[in-house]
Amino acid sequence: MMPLQTFRYAACGGGNTVLGLLIYRIGLYYFNDQNVSFGFIVLKPHNAALFISSFTCLIVGFILNKFIVFTESNLRGRIQLLRYVLSFLLNLVINYFLLRLFVEGLGIEEFLAQVISTAIVILFSYMTQKHFTFRSKG
Repeated sequence: MMPLQTFRYAACGGGNTVLGLLIYRIGLYYFNDQNVSFGFIVLKPHNAALFISSFTCLIVGFILNKFIVFTESNLRGRIQLLRYVLSFLLNLVINYFLLRLFVEGLGIEEFLAQVISTAIVILFSYMTQKHFTFRSKG
């Protein structure tokens, strides 16, 4: 019904997304509506939870994509990692601004706003992973 690579991306990405949302939800609970100081920056609870969940999923996502989803890529691992981090940072910026828009601009509850943001970012992420990060030299 669908290409194997797309299925693997959906399965691995789905698991990583659930992990990210779980960490995000725990972060919201833990920060308890209080701003979070990382020493050099102070973040609102929903933004702090976003950054913590995102960086956890950065590591898990790269491993899953490299070894399960895009196995035919013949790019060197360090090139893939560099591209993955660049793609991740772009996705994080998009997610951050969508979250700000939904929570601070439109007044949507934080977790629901993150779910909506995640759905939008996933579409963009698949295209960048397939055509940039893990593309095959052909």
